[in-house]
Amino acid sequence: MLKSQLKSIMLAIGALAFAICLITMPTETLAASKRGVDIWSNTVFPSLLPFFITGEILIGFGVVHFIGVLFEPIMRPIFNVPGVGSFVWAMGMASGYPAGAKFTARMRQEGQLTQVEAERLVAFTNASNPLFIIAAVSVGFFQSPTLGILLTVSHYSSNLLVGIVMRFYKANYTSRHRKNAQQNIWKRAFTTLHHTRIKSNKPFGKLFGDAVIHSVQTLLMIGGFIIFFSVFSNILIEVGLADIGSQLIENIFVRFNIPEKLALPFFTGIFEITLGAQQISSYINEPMIAKAILVSLLLAFNGFSVQAQVASILAETDIRYMPYLLGRILQGIFSAGIVIIASPYLMALSPKPIGHAIAVEAPLQSSYLFNQLYQVGPLITLVGLASAFILCALRQLK
Repeated sequence: MLKSQLKSIMLAIGALAFAICLITMPTETLAASKRGVDIWSNTVFPSLLPFFITGEILIGFGVVHFIGVLFEPIMRPIFNVPGVGSFVWAMGMASGYPAGAKFTARMRQEGQLTQVEAERLVAFTNASNPLFIIAAVSVGFFQSPTLGILLTVSHYSSNLLVGIVMRFYKANYTSRHRKNAQQNIWKRAFTTLHHTRIKSNKPFGKLFGDAVIHSVQTLLMIGGFIIFFSVFSNILIEVGLADIGSQLIENIFVRFNIPEKLALPFFTGIFEITLGAQQISSYINEPMIAKAILVSLLLAFNGFSVQAQVASILAETDIRYMPYLLGRILQGIFSAGIVIIASPYLMALSPKPIGHAIAVEAPLQSSYLFNQLYQVGPLITLVGLASAFILCALRQLK
């Protein structure tokens, strides 16, 4: 009882402090709010709305169930989820977060996933879309298309590894499925599609209208979170709390030979990915590989803004948030490791973006590469220990 009362008091104090900051810093909060609106209206809303509407229509017409039958022999042995997980995974990668969480929750509400299967699925299907990674971050911020290749490879490879790890999460909790899943697979797929459409029994106009309404409602919620965290991160900077947080991060960066100057933009990116990546790219004199590692970490972690969106979507179901959060931490470790290992083979990193006096990217010096590769051994150990820890933590969830 006392713990609950203390929590209520702390939440009330936090909300009051936030309100006071809004009143005392109207100019700064208005600018941050406009920045959030611009991100939502110019990028998030137009990019996600077509995918959300299309996804709802595909679900209503039974196409998702059709895909689920076809991909059951692939998704079950690799990720220990039903075949419909392939649709969620594809939509999550194509449209970006939080589409993976939205369609996972939708499949759970449809009864296509058990609670545990949905928790496995949401842990690795909520990814960034390639357009954001390549066009917005790599070309827009860093003016380096080759960086987009490295970030894309690290992001989706680490995403795949998280999915493989998560297959062992409560491995005994699995829905019943056909042992001979490949027999008459096309016939069963078309039969499932037909029965799903008949069961829905909605005319196209009604189905399309509901899809638009549900999609717009979800995007309005997403826009609210983006604006809030844009304002919140700006307030942290204005009141000096961001400096305190960045000092703690600097102590970690020193141990991994990462420039301390990047601590503050990285701290900002923990709350808002776009703003953090933009600020990291502005440090043109810092090693590109260090910036690539930090951006890959932010993309994998999703940022608290995206995580709040996911938590809100999952709250409508019985899907727990903790497996998703632990999956983000694990993907961050995987992603950073892949950047270190793959960077010598995928790209020649440049200390300056295209357009400056030194526009031609020079290969990394062999000594620098050796120092980076020298850290792979401890990194692999760290990844193994982190994976074991996260699996143990997931095992404790009841």
